[in-house]
Amino acid sequence: MRTNPTGRQLRFGTELRKLRERAGLTATQAGQLLGVKQNQISNMEAGRVGVSPERVRALACHYDCADKDIVAALGHMTNDRTRGWWQEYREILPAPLLDLAEIEHHARRLRTAVTVHIPGLLQTPEYAREVFRQDVPELSPPDIEHRVSFRIKRQAVLFRTSPTPHRAVIHEAALRMRFGGREVTRKQLRHLLDMGERDHITLQVIPFSAGTFAGSGQSIYYFLGPVPQLDTVNLDQSHGPVFLDAEAQLEKYRVLLGRMEATALDHDSSRDFIHTIVRDL
Repeated sequence: MRTNPTGRQLRFGTELRKLRERAGLTATQAGQLLGVKQNQISNMEAGRVGVSPERVRALACHYDCADKDIVAALGHMTNDRTRGWWQEYREILPAPLLDLAEIEHHARRLRTAVTVHIPGLLQTPEYAREVFRQDVPELSPPDIEHRVSFRIKRQAVLFRTSPTPHRAVIHEAALRMRFGGREVTRKQLRHLLDMGERDHITLQVIPFSAGTFAGSGQSIYYFLGPVPQLDTVNLDQSHGPVFLDAEAQLEKYRVLLGRMEATALDHDSSRDFIHTIVRDL
């Protein structure tokens, strides 16, 4: 039995619980239908034990779940038991950061919107290092380097054989913040332009001239799963990642991101805008 389920394992269990509750069944009733004890159902829903695809299908049948897509997606989650690279940081970094890397690794698409920092997946090591140096309480030099290396390794999702599509909305303020000074900022913006040349990466800039807009002041990371019910929102807070997955929350941030993308310049105009800022540095 798992003593410390990962975020993905917890999410799997949460979705099983949602299916049961929609069916109007208690954990005891579900156990009776499946021929197991109530505590086994509870352990499944807490992510503490593994569940086979066959058992997922059996539960879905007992719960009268006709959504074949969500059942297939949950079954796929049980099959993937690969130990991710982020486990190397298990005793070094906070667990929510490892959960972030795991969710990111499995996401089908990524959407981000930031107002102060360049999105983490598009940061250079020098820029990321300067961002971490501003943490409160202050991080030790080794801790900073661990976080920098972790952030850079996360970027592998953009370079693998089938890279994850990434749409990033960046406010002009983030482009003009000089973390590390002029040279670090110039190198960061040039890296951003280089990444924007990749077919799977879309950059959009919200200029100061756009004025106020929905979602201003927030850093939103949206991970699209195999079905909308398995999407995840990450709000980047000073104390660490905060994950949201309730249906109402997911819909709220889909709308917010849609409005921010509609406010922003298109990809080509955004690249021209970034080029102008680089020339001004």
